[in-house]
Amino acid sequence: MQTLIPTLVVRTAEGEEGEHELNPLVPHLAELGLALVVFAILFFLVKKYVVPAFEQTFAERTTAIEGGLAAAETKQAEADAKLAELEKQLADARHEAARIREEAREQGAQIIAEMREQAQTEATRITEHGKAQIEAERQQAVTSLRAEVGALATTLAGRIVGESLEDDARSARVVDRFLADLEAIESTGAGSSSGNGAV
Repeated sequence: MQTLIPTLVVRTAEGEEGEHELNPLVPHLAELGLALVVFAILFFLVKKYVVPAFEQTFAERTTAIEGGLAAAETKQAEADAKLAELEKQLADARHEAARIREEAREQGAQIIAEMREQAQTEATRITEHGKAQIEAERQQAVTSLRAEVGALATTLAGRIVGESLEDDARSARVVDRFLADLEAIESTGAGSSSGNGAV
């Protein structure tokens, strides 16, 4: 019995040494087969259920992104068209404003020219009217003075001569001669004064 125990121990030790002699880097064929079966099942399940869900999600996201990009491009095109239209309207408004300013400037210049012309015409008319009125008043004053000077001259001449000069024709001639002499004296005095002024 004593011999049996050491023999078992020896055999058990030999069995353990045999098990330890296996290489840990080389897997057992059963484990390798089991791993391949599990991998195949997982691959099938992922391909059957997970991949289609991912593909559907990716397709939906792609569609949504493409739709968003198309909508953004459409909105951008609309915005560009609106901007171009607004810029055109702004340019047209600027041209219209410039045209209106130019027309207003031309009309203002025309109105000023017309007003100047009217003012010049009115001034000329007033001047002519004033000259005519002055001339009429002068003629009236000359006539009045002639009558008064004539009456005074006739009275004075009658006193000097000692006879009455009541004859109208004679008194008119005397008055005319007297006034002509006065005018000649005035014109001679005016000519000599202008001559002195020139010297």
